[in-house]
Amino acid sequence: MAEKKLFAVDLGASGGKCFVGIFGKNSFRMEEVHRFAHEGVTFFLPEGKGKVTERNYWDDTCIYQNIVKGLQAYSRAYGTKLDGIGIDTWGADGHLVTAEGDLLGKMYCYRDHRLDTMCDEVKKRIDASRIYRITGNHFQPFNQSNQLLWVAMNHPELLELAKVYLPVPALFYYYLGGTNVVDSTFASVTQMMDAKRQCWSGEVLKALGIPKRIMPKIVPPATKIGTLQPQLAALCGLKGAVNLIAIGSHDTACAFASAPVRDPATSLIISSGTWSLVGKLIARPITTDVAMNAGLSNEGGIGNTRFLRNCMGTWIIQELLRVWEIKDGKRMPWSEVDSLAPAAKPFVAMIDPDDPAFYNPANMEEAIHAFIRKTHQPKLKDRGEVLRCVYESLALKYRFVNELICRVTGTKTDAVHIVGGGSNNQLLNQFTANSVGVPVVAGPKEATAVGNLMVQAVGAKIIRNLAAAMPLIKSAFPVAEYQPADKEAWDAAYVRFEKVLQK
Repeated sequence: MAEKKLFAVDLGASGGKCFVGIFGKNSFRMEEVHRFAHEGVTFFLPEGKGKVTERNYWDDTCIYQNIVKGLQAYSRAYGTKLDGIGIDTWGADGHLVTAEGDLLGKMYCYRDHRLDTMCDEVKKRIDASRIYRITGNHFQPFNQSNQLLWVAMNHPELLELAKVYLPVPALFYYYLGGTNVVDSTFASVTQMMDAKRQCWSGEVLKALGIPKRIMPKIVPPATKIGTLQPQLAALCGLKGAVNLIAIGSHDTACAFASAPVRDPATSLIISSGTWSLVGKLIARPITTDVAMNAGLSNEGGIGNTRFLRNCMGTWIIQELLRVWEIKDGKRMPWSEVDSLAPAAKPFVAMIDPDDPAFYNPANMEEAIHAFIRKTHQPKLKDRGEVLRCVYESLALKYRFVNELICRVTGTKTDAVHIVGGGSNNQLLNQFTANSVGVPVVAGPKEATAVGNLMVQAVGAKIIRNLAAAMPLIKSAFPVAEYQPADKEAWDAAYVRFEKVLQK
């Protein structure tokens, strides 16, 4: 077959990347085309009564501009023909758009503090057990049910003006091709989709005061949803129709799709980055009270369901580096992080990475020390001990979540697959193997982009299904394996960790 080229846009919460996937006869390779940084921008703005409020927004114009730059870089390096574009993003946020194509305000970032109490507001309007049975989603501040309820409570006039609400991946597809649909993997994490029927839940929307008319059409992954606007294609140096393909646009769906698992029932998958998505692939949603009380969510997969918990990831480390950069006047290089943490004394103290204190504090280092004082643990003496405490606590939390999932699903775990940027973290990979007590398989590093391209390839009829993608993935991306060690020390630490969780 003639070579086919697909373009993956992978948007995380701290940066974006564009890749080309080149498919030949029984061959595949992926090359980076463009990379850029972005982050939520903090404003301090007066409200109507003069009170100054902290607000956090995404710069979606900058992100769009960089997607265009990525496409232009593609055409310079690979030519004018492109067979498809797929976009995956972080799993929250969106924009209201009018019938004339105008955007109603800025796009809030999911860490904005307006959402801090919105889970309680949702529960006032619909029973927690009932919404979980419908959607399969657990309660998180960033759920888009919370975001749209906040609009309904504070700016109902915007819902009247809006023609459509576009979750963030749908927004960028709209910018590229004027489409207004969302795929089921992303709709499934909004806490507004019926998990079993894969359509918007009228019951949930009505309870929250969200007009059903503004919700976009839900389509399955690997659906062609339109083409790049001809004017934009010309601006990017591309010729002919360029298909827009709805992939698993929730980045975790793509990452899980790329994990080279042998047996989904016995394989724990961790999509490791700013967040750690820890879960297993199951055949259908589990929406029982037992699953809800375990804090587990059902997210739409690609022919399956991701049964997982959304845990904090390297966000804590990123914030420590930010705080120390302000203090020192320079950024601590990762090479120093990688030398300080393993050299520090083990198991001095532990944190619960998912404690609300670590969600978005002004100073992450102070938040860690405050948590340790509150839980009556020994003081961390230096930065190495702080870093090691975070990494050990993440690995111990993975074990805790694995045990919950195994208990609810009635399965066991004999391997952990770590995919995404965090799969490069050798210390955390080894700690995870030690903590969970089974081998860790790390890679592919760019798992989200790999999954993005493979789902596109299914939609473009380059490959038959995702099963056919596995040989291509395994041949193109080497993986690293880590064997468990220090069992007694980690078992003893886990006993202490469980007590910390209960304080």
